[in-house]
Amino acid sequence: MKKTKEMLLDILSSLEIDHKVSDIRTCVYWTAVTSIHCGLASTMAASIVPSEGHQVESAGHLLPTGAKVLAKLSLSSQILEASIGIAAINSLMPVDESMCVDLNAEAEIRARGAGKKIAIIGHFPFAKRLRVEAKELWTFELQGRGRPGDFVNDEIEDLLPQAEVVAVTSTTLINHTLGGVLDLIAPDAYKMMLGPSTPLSPVLFDYGFDAVSGAIVVDRDQMLTYISQGANFRQIRGVRKVIMRR
Repeated sequence: MKKTKEMLLDILSSLEIDHKVSDIRTCVYWTAVTSIHCGLASTMAASIVPSEGHQVESAGHLLPTGAKVLAKLSLSSQILEASIGIAAINSLMPVDESMCVDLNAEAEIRARGAGKKIAIIGHFPFAKRLRVEAKELWTFELQGRGRPGDFVNDEIEDLLPQAEVVAVTSTTLINHTLGGVLDLIAPDAYKMMLGPSTPLSPVLFDYGFDAVSGAIVVDRDQMLTYISQGANFRQIRGVRKVIMRR
């Protein structure tokens, strides 16, 4: 958790321009915050009875907040607040598009991982397609929602250091589990963070990532229509899938 928060603090420090927040949407799969840009993050929420606590302490009073203040919610131990915070970070992020290519994460992992040992932290629909090309492919779910074929947390300490290509879901920034993952990855492994929550920031390169794969919202209204109607990421329109390399 400590290393995750250090990374988040470095990302927050890199945000030079503040801006008024004009819109916040917390939908079933995706959270969107609009300030300079429209930023996305996965909606993650604790499994609690609604009447027993607040997942967002200031719900209903967030819009007067500047985006920098809202972005600090990424440090919150309340996971839904952290989702809003990551989306706010992405709404302020000055993306250097000269460092980006229009490419999805599957293509990048396939190019880097053919014939190699691949580890994927999190669930992505393309994992089963990569399995036939990899020497080994291990998938891990860190939040206890494992699926058939996943390796359990007890095995990650043995298997992850063997991986030559590692793809880490950006939800590890939201639930603050990234630090424990980074500690287990071999120094010479190719490391990529992926998912729409990913901040497209060079700060991640300072923590050993070779590439980050995320989303740039290009049609806010279209994207909001989709996420407001329960779309998963494969259904969303109005975004560009890009990869930023070191």
